[in-house]
Amino acid sequence: MKITLIIAGQEIRDGFRNRWIVALTLVLAIFALSLTLLGSAPGGSVGASPLLVTVVSLSSLTVLLLPLIGLMLSYDAVVGEVERGTLLLLLSYPVARWQVMTGKFLGHTAILAFSTIIGYGIAGGVAAFSGDGVDQEAWMAFATMIGSSVVLGCSFLAIGYLISTCVRERATAGGIAIGIWLLFVLIYDMALLGLLVSQGEAIGGGIFQALLLANPTDVYRLFNLGGFDNIAALSGSIGMMADVKLPIWVLGGVQLAWVVVPFCIAGLLFKKKEI
Repeated sequence: MKITLIIAGQEIRDGFRNRWIVALTLVLAIFALSLTLLGSAPGGSVGASPLLVTVVSLSSLTVLLLPLIGLMLSYDAVVGEVERGTLLLLLSYPVARWQVMTGKFLGHTAILAFSTIIGYGIAGGVAAFSGDGVDQEAWMAFATMIGSSVVLGCSFLAIGYLISTCVRERATAGGIAIGIWLLFVLIYDMALLGLLVSQGEAIGGGIFQALLLANPTDVYRLFNLGGFDNIAALSGSIGMMADVKLPIWVLGGVQLAWVVVPFCIAGLLFKKKEI
């Protein structure tokens, strides 16, 4: 465990040295503050809590940004080290491959979590103090949104590790990562909507739910925008997902599975990978 934490600490130090942490925190804070300030006017006009409006706005921002950030952090985690020759040097020491993989993943998770908590926390503080008062449910929804946002980012971190383990060139990993982001964030829901329009009667509720759970960004939306009644009302009942009624623990478990399964597959492949 000590070796794993040392490798994680090195990834965090590299993040500070390369200004990754500062840049990610600033990007998330700027976008979050912009959405918070722009969303405060409609929230006040309808009597909604500014913090709840912020949760809805940041949930939409998260679906676009956190997957991209997760993939940017991880797409060259393995193949990049192989090309530079540093991975072969590291494995020449008495360190197991699973320790290398786990340590790097924990380091990237810490970078992602720090940037998300600080960036979104600033926006949440501004939204809370700009209103007349924020109730406990609003704070719970906001904290849940931040936690699930980190988990969403980690799921794409894990997918990025899987990509990085499977390919032999860094450029190939980058291209696949962009394709994965486009698929899950943009293309998948448009294709699903087209399928519902053309074959709506043939698709049962169970199949539709399974298709939604097959996309980590849709699971995130269901978890946050459908988990609290006030947020569901503000978000317009999340469109075509309005009829999906899954327990919150099921959605949370699926979100975690999107982290564990890709990372475990990447670990198994890395164990047999020729360096």
